[in-house]
Amino acid sequence: MSTPHDKSAPQIWDPALRAFHWLLVLAVVSGWLLGQFGPLKMTLHFYAGYAVAGLLAFRLIWGLIGPRNARFVRFVKGPMAVLAYARTLPARVASHTEGHNPLGGWSVVAMLLVLAGQVGTGLIIDPEDYINIGPLADSVSTSWNRWALGWHHRLGVLLLILVVFHIGAILFYRFWKREDLVTPMITGRRKER
Repeated sequence: MSTPHDKSAPQIWDPALRAFHWLLVLAVVSGWLLGQFGPLKMTLHFYAGYAVAGLLAFRLIWGLIGPRNARFVRFVKGPMAVLAYARTLPARVASHTEGHNPLGGWSVVAMLLVLAGQVGTGLIIDPEDYINIGPLADSVSTSWNRWALGWHHRLGVLLLILVVFHIGAILFYRFWKREDLVTPMITGRRKER
């Protein structure tokens, strides 16, 4: 039996992808907390958004040229594969999917798209408070500024829902499927039973 630190355990996630994941968690949680409870001047919230933008750019590149399990073509599957995988969810056995499963792959895509929408709307937002204006707000009309403001808030709620589902899926796999998804995102390796 191997341990999560055992070099014979299969490597699931490369160091760059793991760093991306945890830095994204930090940036998103910071940005959300600052947006909800932070100072009225949103400078730190903007910095968290810029960090998310940089991380998304990295993930797009890494999804095209990174190692096998990081590539979008590896884990973004069609509807039949997703349905076939979904049928296995009630079974109380670990899936041992190498990398993202077909359902998890689409949740990654959804989260990345919502985050991209958050960044995009944040860049052109203008709440007319003369303080918290996105850096590209002057390049669009006032109606687009208003549209961005509304969608920035809506996408924030959608992002929160996706994060709750993400954490729920991790708990489901841990307690129902008896599969640890957190350790591989820390060590890069799956703990074999």
